[in-house]
Amino acid sequence: MCWNRIYALIMKYVYICSRNSFRAMDIFFWPIMDLLVWGFVTMYMLKVSNTVPGLITFLIGAVIMWNVFYRAQQVVCISFLEDLWSRNLLNIFTAPVQVREFVTAAYILGLMQASIVLVIMSLVAVLFYGFNILDLGVYAGMLLANLMLMGWALGLVATALIVRWGPQAEVLAWAVPFLVQPVSAVFYPVSVLPQPLQVVAGMVPAAHVFEGMRALMTGNEAIVWGHLGSAFLLNLLYLAGAGLLFRYLFEQAREKGLLAKYCS
Repeated sequence: MCWNRIYALIMKYVYICSRNSFRAMDIFFWPIMDLLVWGFVTMYMLKVSNTVPGLITFLIGAVIMWNVFYRAQQVVCISFLEDLWSRNLLNIFTAPVQVREFVTAAYILGLMQASIVLVIMSLVAVLFYGFNILDLGVYAGMLLANLMLMGWALGLVATALIVRWGPQAEVLAWAVPFLVQPVSAVFYPVSVLPQPLQVVAGMVPAAHVFEGMRALMTGNEAIVWGHLGSAFLLNLLYLAGAGLLFRYLFEQAREKGLLAKYCS
């Protein structure tokens, strides 16, 4: 694996974003709007009803962490789609770029954008709601790391499906996170789900992350490690599976000449 090629792929995407004001705005605009809307809705709920104590911290924390996951997943897909839209995909893979180098570059891009979004949203949360995610201490880093791993895995799965079925499947880049959101327990505990969905949620790393976040905020640190361990093991399993799926579908697409077809 050549880090010079990985660096070149990363810089290509950075230049695309830096020269497109609408793409750059997307990194800042939607996360901030998401945080403001959910935050003000929660403040209103606290005023008009006897809601759960600490509800605003639960929801603000959940919004920030969900956006980290979403960005990590989406950038993995978008970095591939950029080459698909610009008819540059064939040029990338006729160059001496290995699949694992392409995937590694996409992962690093996801980490970079998720980190930028995390910093921006954390500052807005402190200014408007007095919520500081750093108050979660070292746990915050471990919870966010697990969301990053899950985002990478789902992003690679969605990209694999796009590689195999082409532009008609590109909607998966935006749809996949919301397909798993109901069983990820982002804004509510797993216990409110029907029993069959609770079983499914137990196999979703994000559900363990958000359950761990709420346990941490209510002072139940003892059970956080269990959720972190479960999330990490599931993420390792899903990352390995996503890698195998991507490689299989990519080789299948190359054998069928689909990569050249997408660029025609």
